[in-house]
Amino acid sequence: MKYQTILFDLDGTLTDPGEGITRSVAYALESFGIHVPDRKVLYPFIGPPLLDSFMEFYGFSEKDARQAIEKYREYFGKQGIFENELYSGVPEALEELKKAGGRLVLATSKPEPYAKEILEHFHLMGYFDFVSGSQLDGTRSKKGEVIAYALGHCGKGAEDKALMVGDRKHDVQGALENGLPCAGVLYGYGSREELEQVGAQWILETPAQLSQLARL
Repeated sequence: MKYQTILFDLDGTLTDPGEGITRSVAYALESFGIHVPDRKVLYPFIGPPLLDSFMEFYGFSEKDARQAIEKYREYFGKQGIFENELYSGVPEALEELKKAGGRLVLATSKPEPYAKEILEHFHLMGYFDFVSGSQLDGTRSKKGEVIAYALGHCGKGAEDKALMVGDRKHDVQGALENGLPCAGVLYGYGSREELEQVGAQWILETPAQLSQLARL
């Protein structure tokens, strides 16, 4: 394998969290008197750090955005975390990559405890050598920071043969900040245009194509 370390985003790359995340965001917004009749308008919340999204999409102050995150977690921690679906073909692709000698690392802006719980729920934890996520206090939430932390754990020089895989521009930008190439996936929540504009070097159309990373 050309790329010995492959870092994966979680939401929109390994699992489809659309229902749980949008229900959790809607729950948080209701606490501010904001009713969202169509949860599809909340899809942009899937991927980026929540703090940024509440401030960008609803004009919240940082204080209100942090309060919204607490309300979000009230729903997500009890119910939303399991309103999630594993993309068909993902386990088989991860299995192939491991057999090819790849070191698989999760790099997600989702809080690390939630990410680990989701991997365990879908029986994916065994494929991953390390899990890097954000902290519940809001630190290490930017994708570039998450990737840097993961690479630091993998050891000196790991970035020389590492590749990031994700579905949104934040995954590509975070990879480039750390000197990594990125493969974008189209079955998640980002478009081909979004991924290509920020510099994704490869585009994969289906989860089954993840196994092709072993041949890059």
